[in-house]
Amino acid sequence: MKKRIGLIVLIIIAILVIFNFDLIRYGIRQASGQIHIIYNARPVEQYLNDSTVSQEVKDKLRLVDDVKAFAHERLHLAETDNYTEMYDQQGKPVLWVVTGCEPFSFQPYQWTFPVLGSVPYKGFFKKHLADQELEVIKSKGLDAGMRTVGGWSTLGWFNDPILSEMLNRSNGDLANLIIHELVHSTIFVKDSVEFNENLASFIADKGTLIYMSEKYGTDSDEMKSYINEENDNKKFIKHMLTGYDILNSLYLSFDGVPDEQKLSKKEEAIKSIINNLDTLKLYNDNRLSNFKGFVPNNTYFMSFKRYQSKQGKLDSLFNKEFDQELVNFIEYLKNKHPYL
Repeated sequence: MKKRIGLIVLIIIAILVIFNFDLIRYGIRQASGQIHIIYNARPVEQYLNDSTVSQEVKDKLRLVDDVKAFAHERLHLAETDNYTEMYDQQGKPVLWVVTGCEPFSFQPYQWTFPVLGSVPYKGFFKKHLADQELEVIKSKGLDAGMRTVGGWSTLGWFNDPILSEMLNRSNGDLANLIIHELVHSTIFVKDSVEFNENLASFIADKGTLIYMSEKYGTDSDEMKSYINEENDNKKFIKHMLTGYDILNSLYLSFDGVPDEQKLSKKEEAIKSIINNLDTLKLYNDNRLSNFKGFVPNNTYFMSFKRYQSKQGKLDSLFNKEFDQELVNFIEYLKNKHPYL
């Protein structure tokens, strides 16, 4: 009887492996990539005590630790062992993210994972694997996009290390990134990527303003520089969200229109959106030079919706219900949305 039960269990496991082979292989590859980074990361203290490491790098490492303490003590975000080590990227990307979207609507392609649920992106630690996935998405007749990632949260599965390229950011931008990722370690709702990313962006923006003001002073050069960066970001994001709305309205008008005409109208609209970037008055307009020859598709505009489209609603809730008290706002969300 026991042998028969054991055989049945083995058959069930074999069936599960066969039908979930791609997912299992992907999981093994992701775990392997993450473990490689963690295994090769060094404790921050080693960098701080290394005479060959520049003072600038050491200052940024201390800043990360300071931001972590602020996030836990002042914002009541979860206390973790994240960012106690650093992985030297040697100037190279370590993670590529692939996204997909319908060509004439903003319906994202979704991947399904255990625990996380449905997710509109897929990450790879090997670029050639990301390239392969990109071609799979294109073969389905979808818009496909790929970008490198400067930081991510493993949601408690691992102790996330600092990535060396993070330290190339300005002080304010680095603080914002750390707080953003720590929000993911505190509040993360299954099957709600857009909510999670918008919330992390919102709390990081508000929290960074408090942090920079308290650390450097409201009239400091550091604070002024950060505010200028943020104002540029807001203008740029608003422009791209407006572009999203323009394209979405166009797609909704496509009923009965031949695909060839749809594509022509879409390309014309995207070209106009990109050309109109010249109308933005930015403090630092160097970022606009990256758009020379660049033709985005739906996945690019979807990324702005995913990270920024709910900022107005969150701001309204923050102001009306919590009188701009960020800690109370965070506590409310922690209670309303228990972590995973």
